[in-house]
Amino acid sequence: MNVEDFAYVVETEKSFEEASVSVLRAVEQKGWAVFNVIDIGERLSSKGFDQKPLKLIEMCNGKHANTFLNKSRYVSLFMPCRINIMEENGKIKIATMRASVMSQFFPEVVAEEAMAVEKAVIEIIDNAK
Repeated sequence: MNVEDFAYVVETEKSFEEASVSVLRAVEQKGWAVFNVIDIGERLSSKGFDQKPLKLIEMCNGKHANTFLNKSRYVSLFMPCRINIMEENGKIKIATMRASVMSQFFPEVVAEEAMAVEKAVIEIIDNAK
């Protein structure tokens, strides 16, 4: 299995901080709610670990969340949706797990519904890059 099988990853010319702000703006423009921003790189660095920049942006769309939770409460293991901004090999990348993977774990999740979420999150990333 390759990363591309379960993740959507793009490279950006923006700096790490510019990409982070751009993703937050794109999430808001899409009408989704930002739940949390976790700066993993900063947290680990503060503990004395040498870590490249890595930020996790957790977000949610209430309509989609409600639909999936009504099918299976265990879908919450995939929630909230997350976009990661990271530095890798000197490049800034923006990535997310493909929501379509959910239907492989939860047969009650209709593939088209999962693809709608995936499409929306990819649109957020593409608008941010």
